[in-house]
Amino acid sequence: MEGDTLLMSRILTALTLGFHIIFATLGVGVPVMISIAEWLGIRKKDPHYILMARRWTRGFVITVAVGVVTGTSIGLQLSLLWPRFMQVAGQVISLPLFMETFAFFFEAIFLGIYLYTWERFKKPIYHWLLSIPVVIGSSASAFFITVVNAFMNTPQGFTLENGVITHIDPIKAMFNPATPSKVAHVLSSAYLTSAFVLAAIIAFLILRGNRTDYYKKALRFTMSAALIFSVATVLIGDWSGKFLAEYQPEKLAAAEWHFETTARADLLIGGVLDEETLEVKNALRIPWALSILAGSSPDTEVKGLNEFDRELWPPLMVHYLFDLMVMIGMYLMAVAILFIIAWFWKKGNEWNPWLLRFIVWGGPLAMLAIEMGWMFAEIGRQPWILRGYMTTADGVTTTASVGEMLILFSLLYLALAIISTSVLIRMFKKKTPEAELEKMNLPL
Repeated sequence: MEGDTLLMSRILTALTLGFHIIFATLGVGVPVMISIAEWLGIRKKDPHYILMARRWTRGFVITVAVGVVTGTSIGLQLSLLWPRFMQVAGQVISLPLFMETFAFFFEAIFLGIYLYTWERFKKPIYHWLLSIPVVIGSSASAFFITVVNAFMNTPQGFTLENGVITHIDPIKAMFNPATPSKVAHVLSSAYLTSAFVLAAIIAFLILRGNRTDYYKKALRFTMSAALIFSVATVLIGDWSGKFLAEYQPEKLAAAEWHFETTARADLLIGGVLDEETLEVKNALRIPWALSILAGSSPDTEVKGLNEFDRELWPPLMVHYLFDLMVMIGMYLMAVAILFIIAWFWKKGNEWNPWLLRFIVWGGPLAMLAIEMGWMFAEIGRQPWILRGYMTTADGVTTTASVGEMLILFSLLYLALAIISTSVLIRMFKKKTPEAELEKMNLPL
């Protein structure tokens, strides 16, 4: 029964996080795109960019509404499903949890003002300034909740004596070794994913024959942003690899099926692992690349999994999650580069149907990479819920009603998915940019 409760609790938590992360990611990245678009519209005196900001804001409100529901579910489930963890760690991480709520309220207040004050100012720049608190609030919200996850990976700022927390330092706990790289990676990947999701929608509409200036400018803008954020995400991913090598070497070793401690370690892509003999077959090996990832030098020694007790190994399937996340990241950067080259190269064709299809595929792939990244982060920490202090099995609830909760929350998320998708489709189907521009007497 205890094993069933643990399994159900993990499934329910994974389902909630997996659903929430879709809306949370867009909730962090889309405000940045909105703010930049409006600023470009004001600077260039181009109504098309202003219209982008207005339309994206309407869609953003829907993602915020759903994000509130799923975010509340996460808070509720932390207390209901993982009470022992919250009893111990809640005393230390209560500050970032409170600040995350404050950041959301800060964002929501200014979002309401921003939404209902279009054309209320003589100088448009004053309205644009209202977007800044929205960007700060959404990114701060991501910062504080990521801090909590970072604390679970490298806990510090307290002393645990006989199950009792003492000598609590919440600031030290917040700014633990995992915080810088984790926060940077979460923010950059959220910005990248949002840019690609918007670009994918635009590219899809262009493929369907919508080739007015509005769509062309929107695609050029979103893909330019995607290039910047993809390069940033790759660089920060390299930083994250170096963090893992120093602070969570077992996680990096599991991600690369690296069992023996050695320098000049190869990086593996794909392959099949025999978990009994630990033999890897049919993998693409990149010589020395793992050592370079871990320490910027082929001579860097990378710890192998055999250095750790086998019961403390993360599930070895995280290798595939890591590979998929990295390969999608490289795909997104490659597509963004191809588009920019086609745009600026005189003989290029940025409206090539296949290039547009690559962009369309990039939207869902970017969101898949986000999901794979969070799965890698959480599964790769196992068997710990609080690394080095508490295993996941020790932190789980003893209640027997988790199965019923799983059914109820699954139905809730299904309803939210159907309703939010229907609302977004109807919202933009009835108000096309062409119709809005014509109504505003602006050029197409």
